[in-house]
Amino acid sequence: MAADFEEVFALLKPLMAHYEKRLFVKADTGTEYTLVTKSPSPHPQHRGERLYFGSVRLGKAYVSFHLMPLYMCPELNAAITLALRKRMQGKTCFNFKVDPEPQVLADLQALAKACLEDWRARKWL
Repeated sequence: MAADFEEVFALLKPLMAHYEKRLFVKADTGTEYTLVTKSPSPHPQHRGERLYFGSVRLGKAYVSFHLMPLYMCPELNAAITLALRKRMQGKTCFNFKVDPEPQVLADLQALAKACLEDWRARKWL
């Protein structure tokens, strides 16, 4: 099963890595890829810290795709498609045990883009 998860991780990582020019790579291993903001945040609760944007993590039971803007900006939840909601765990995480369908990948890519654009508009990047 772990080999299958490695394939899922390999499919999901480029969706997050697409934003590494606008963000900072905090972790890039075979089991985790994490992006944070390049500069300390002006956000009142996180002033002086880099904001955690998201990550892809290969776990024992699934591969997870995290998007923190969904927690910090709840209005972004309106952009979550039904197919993504079925994979949602908690407020910011989507879990995958098998390769996502092309439409789910496209939905996840569009959601990540909306998250980045929202943070850019708020001047949190």
